Amino acid sequence: MIQKRISRVLQISTVFLCVILGCQGTNKKQKPSENLKEKEGIVVGANQTEAYLNLIKNKNIAIVGNNTSVIFNNNSTQPYKHLVDSLLSLNINITKIFAPEHGLRGVVDAGEIIKNGLDEQTGLPVISLYGDNNNKSSNKFKPSNEHLKDIDLMIFDIQDVGVRFYTYLSTLHYIMEACAENNIPVIVLDRPNPNGFYIDGPIAQKEFKSFIGLHPVPIVYGMTIGEYAKMINGEKWLENGVQCDLTVIPLKNYTHQSMYSLPLRPSPNLPNDKSINLYASLCLFEGTNVSCGRGTEMQFQVFGSPDLPSDTYKFSFTPQPNFGSKNPKNMNQECHGLDLSETEKLSSLNFSWLIDAYHATSEKDSFFRTKSFNLLAGTDKLKEQIENGLKFKDIKESWQKDLDAFRTIRKKYLMYP
Repeated sequence: MIQKRISRVLQISTVFLCVILGCQGTNKKQKPSENLKEKEGIVVGANQTEAYLNLIKNKNIAIVGNNTSVIFNNNSTQPYKHLVDSLLSLNINITKIFAPEHGLRGVVDAGEIIKNGLDEQTGLPVISLYGDNNNKSSNKFKPSNEHLKDIDLMIFDIQDVGVRFYTYLSTLHYIMEACAENNIPVIVLDRPNPNGFYIDGPIAQKEFKSFIGLHPVPIVYGMTIGEYAKMINGEKWLENGVQCDLTVIPLKNYTHQSMYSLPLRPSPNLPNDKSINLYASLCLFEGTNVSCGRGTEMQFQVFGSPDLPSDTYKFSFTPQPNFGSKNPKNMNQECHGLDLSETEKLSSLNFSWLIDAYHATSEKDSFFRTKSFNLLAGTDKLKEQIENGLKFKDIKESWQKDLDAFRTIRKKYLMYP
């Protein structure tokens, strides 16, 4: 029987959750969620088995998932169960699993190649969607026709964080495209967007299309993964304009203003609510010589560099190899920067930290890693604006017209108020 409340899940400490996940880098400053009461009553798509079991019975099923692909329950000793394990217990015939960046269990470093193999817990074959899937085509992120052979239906269930360069959007795109080409229906089990309450940032330009940004959307787009799948389909963004046979199992009791605190770490370097909220504003530092805290226990809550002046940037940290980052930027070097872990929650992008760091650095010529920065930004204009000394308010104004156009497109695919 489907449980309609998952409040007990949220009462489990972060440490206990990470023990279950095998995490080692839990943020010591992480505080209990302030949104527990608001989250009560939201039911994720995976939990609504009554809405999709009849669609998958007596079929050969493949699942795209990771550590967040779970069904919640009210069992305090086992507050959730992986979707794969749950469906197998219901005698659903799962034939294989497709794993995105960070792997099926969500413990592989960002950017690290995922290899094909077997899931130790179930013995099912796991096909990589991130770098090593033995795909004979040129696209290492897309399942081949051979991978999809004898599959009747694909289930996609991954927690998104609502930011364009979070690679699970691209994984969704290539799954939908491959399935459309092979006449395989796709079911997306929807999950809340923890950054779903605002829209902001430059629209990605086609010249900067990459795995960290395939679509002409802003950095923060204010849609759930189910709504986003509908937009991919409806705007015909798949290759050759193909469209996927798509079903979205919607959330219950959710709005875009719902303050959703993720009960599970969505990827190794997003350990808590604060990091998820700051991620959209800080991730552009990944395209510079500045560290975002990888190799610490405060990922995406701090930033710093050896080249920033210590008299202005008084907070310091030294990145070391740890869970989620075996070779962090500026490893073993003291970085001077800011601790943002106690800042107010953002409801818009803040690039002031980035702009100030550029003007303060002693090494302006090496500050930007131009190619990666432009791919993250989705444009080369932002880098030029920063180098030319524009104020952040003027930079924001430059993308408002495109944002208005995106809002019109987005509105067609919204499933929630």
